[in-house]
Amino acid sequence: MARLPRLYAPRIPQLAQAYFARAFAQASEPAPAADMERLRGWLGLEVARHGLALHAWVITPDRLCLLGTPADAHGLSRVIQGLGRRMGAGMPRGRAYQGRYHNALLEPGRWVLPTMVWLESLPAALGYVDAPARWPWSSAAAHIGLGADPLPVSDHMDYWNEGNTPFSRQAAYRRRLEAGVDPRQGAQVEAAILGQWALGERIFLAHLGRLASRRVAPASRGRPRKAAAA
Repeated sequence: MARLPRLYAPRIPQLAQAYFARAFAQASEPAPAADMERLRGWLGLEVARHGLALHAWVITPDRLCLLGTPADAHGLSRVIQGLGRRMGAGMPRGRAYQGRYHNALLEPGRWVLPTMVWLESLPAALGYVDAPARWPWSSAAAHIGLGADPLPVSDHMDYWNEGNTPFSRQAAYRRRLEAGVDPRQGAQVEAAILGQWALGERIFLAHLGRLASRRVAPASRGRPRKAAAA
């Protein structure tokens, strides 16, 4: 089966997920802090180098997840590939990633914040910590006001619309993060990233279909309907 081309549309935020070829630790084991710090440093260099507007990020021992708006069709790919090359040169572990990374496009105003919560909740969902903000290698702590983000993050307008001041935005997002993503929304995010489709309402998908690099949603199953006889 031919693999899908990368899904891209100008000025539309993307979620990307790449699994490492070999996990750095299991959920029952402590994360190797030195390795995770190096990954974080390298990721920051690649984000700055390729002009990715990074909205949220997480590195766990088994994967990398990014939410951002790339400057062009290849910006996100170049960030992930650049990190992979640095891993290959600085961490002799064989292949950097487990196959290709997956990506999905998100409707602004509806899916950016739920996807941020899903992404930043991954370390807790995977059993590495008991609360998202306790994980050192993500944007969660910075988004709720527990220090500056070590990476060059550009908060999305949906996050800015959470409040008129940094404190109010952080407080509003803290409530979201503590509540967690709705299970139905979480399942939709996971389905979109697995299938490499866009996530949004019909009007958004119809508009996006005219801008994107390929089809943005799965085709309807079954044969096309026959035209009615005259």
